[in-house]
Amino acid sequence: MLKSDKKTGLVFFPAFDWAIDPTHPEREERLLYTQDQVMEEGIFDINGITEYKPELINADDIRRTHFCVPDEASVTTESHLISAGGAAAIGRAVMEKEIDNGFALVRPPGHHAMRIVHGGRGFCYINIEAVMVELLRQQYGIKRVVIVDTDCHHGDGTNDIYWHDPDTLFISIHQDGRTLYPGSGFTGELGGPNAKGSNLNIPLPPGTGTEGYLYVIKNSVLPAIEEFKPDIIVNSAGQDNHYTDPLTNMNFSAQGYAELTTLLKPDIAVLEGGYSIEGALPYVNLGIILALAGMDYSNVVEPDYHPERLKQASNVTDHIKRTSDIINNYWKKRHEMREKAGANGTIQERHREIFYDTDNIFERQKERIRICRECAGALEIDSQAMPGSRIMAVHIPLNACHACKETAYDMFEQAKTTKKYSKIFLQDRPKDEYICF
Repeated sequence: MLKSDKKTGLVFFPAFDWAIDPTHPEREERLLYTQDQVMEEGIFDINGITEYKPELINADDIRRTHFCVPDEASVTTESHLISAGGAAAIGRAVMEKEIDNGFALVRPPGHHAMRIVHGGRGFCYINIEAVMVELLRQQYGIKRVVIVDTDCHHGDGTNDIYWHDPDTLFISIHQDGRTLYPGSGFTGELGGPNAKGSNLNIPLPPGTGTEGYLYVIKNSVLPAIEEFKPDIIVNSAGQDNHYTDPLTNMNFSAQGYAELTTLLKPDIAVLEGGYSIEGALPYVNLGIILALAGMDYSNVVEPDYHPERLKQASNVTDHIKRTSDIINNYWKKRHEMREKAGANGTIQERHREIFYDTDNIFERQKERIRICRECAGALEIDSQAMPGSRIMAVHIPLNACHACKETAYDMFEQAKTTKKYSKIFLQDRPKDEYICF
């Protein structure tokens, strides 16, 4: 009997009852072909690879991460709770040391869901990786987390949730936002004043192949992770940068994904995008599973794979090297940038406009963060959705200092004295409490 070098857990959840449209790229067949391939290859017969069943998360789990408007039940289905529960099941198994690592092959996806949720963005309603991370932080006391998003689209939701968190290193490697949804994720997007440099966005030009992805992993991602010294590493394992994907313009392969996984060594991988249902996903997912298990993946090759056709152009290579140098420079200067971001105790504002393309909602946000040298800072968000309501959300970070706790409660009490808002939320992470007024 074959035996894996690593104890690896797998969760499958195709979400038969959830689809934006029966012919939409984000549909249950994305996982059914992979499930068939895994069964045909006898993956579950390998000693050391174990299938787990997804859990069912609840509203309290979502409330550690999101402000859902008007409430969690209005923006989620049971499939969303099970999808996030699949990631949570793998996370718990890793923390309990039942397995060395694991892969949650679940849908619906989540990496476009931001801290405030009025509806769906990029097929996402709740951020399943962030919900899982905050659950693990609350239950197991982990602090420093790395999330590497290798989906072809910028992980703008995860980027937003951890914008102010210096204890989370979020790295997104994606096709340049000038050429692909959601149009963000540029090198200068580095995080808020208390976490400058903890958000690293690495936009790659169309035509990037395996060579380019692995160059960025080796030269920018791994050095930053090594210096950050995380408790866990999470991979948002989107597969839409495959050369056959219908929505993107990249030239990555199953072999490339497997090698990326071997280099990155994630504790937890969570499926995100990937819409070449027959030509890519069964091979890419199989390669990732074997790489996680520490097994030979050299024979996992797509039927139409021709490396010479996918060779990366020299100008693309040069562009990627310059981008990598920019990212490395930002990483080295992160502490200096935080010191220059503003005076301790002052309030900094950020104004944003957000479009929910799945549900056709337009949102305006005014965000106020207390600059703090001790913690992630008290955060206030005034959010107006059209169509929809205006709400105020106040967040107290898990590691909040006394001054930021006081500031956040002052923000909450001040908001309650006005009649501008349909709802006022307080997310108190140190107490694990959520208040809606």
